[in-house]
Amino acid sequence: MEGGQDPTMGILVSVDPSRHARAPSQTFRVSGMIWEREQTMAKVTIRYTDYFAETTQRMREDGLLLVTAGADGKANVMTIGWGAIGSIWGRPVFIVLVRPSRHTYSRLEEVGEFTVNVPLRDLAAGVNLCGTVSGRDHDKFQEARLTPAASRQVRPPIVQECVVHYECRILHKNDVVPGAVVQAILDDAYAQGDFHRVYFGEIVAAYADQDAAHRLSAAAGALPMARP
Repeated sequence: MEGGQDPTMGILVSVDPSRHARAPSQTFRVSGMIWEREQTMAKVTIRYTDYFAETTQRMREDGLLLVTAGADGKANVMTIGWGAIGSIWGRPVFIVLVRPSRHTYSRLEEVGEFTVNVPLRDLAAGVNLCGTVSGRDHDKFQEARLTPAASRQVRPPIVQECVVHYECRILHKNDVVPGAVVQAILDDAYAQGDFHRVYFGEIVAAYADQDAAHRLSAAAGALPMARP
C-alpha cells in the first residue's frame, strides 16, 4: 500500500477460542418470541478483509442482510445494497446506510450494534422479502425462513444460513447532508428525501463457513445493483 502498510490489514478479528468449537445455550428475542438454542459453531474466524471481494459482489447483486436489535431485545433483519468495508481511525469498519423511515433505524439508535451477513444466491427470495416488507408489521425471519443464531460479541444475532458474518459496534454516525451531495445522486437516491444516516461499525468479530469460498465462487458475475 502506498504510504505504508495499513496496520489493521493483518489483524485477525478473533474471539475466545474456547467458544469457537461450541457456544453455550444463549437466549435472544425475535419478533416477541424468545429463542433459546445451543449452537454448534461450524464457522471459522477470518480476517475482516478475507472476503472483501465476495462481500462487495453479493452486496451489489441480491444484497446483504443487516441484523439489528432494539432495547426490547427483538431482532430485525433488513436487506442492504450499499455499504463499505475499510479501515478508519486504525480500526476495521463496516459502514452501512439506513434511512430514518426504516424500522432498522430505531433499532440502531437504541442498541449501537449490528451484524452484516453474506447470503448465497439460493437465499435470493428471502433476501428480497427482507428488503420489501417492514419489521414493524412482519416477522421477517419467519417469513423468509431464516434462522437467527446467537452472535459471539454483540447482541443482535447473525443469520445462520449465510456464509460470512461481520459483528459490529457503532463508533460514529452522521447524516447525509443534502447540500454536500452532487445533484445526480440527489436525483437518483433522494427524490423523496429521507436522507440516510451513515453508521460506522467497528468489526469486532468476523467468521465464515469453512467452505464459504467454494460456495461463493458461484456468485461471480455482474447482476443489477441492489438498492437500500
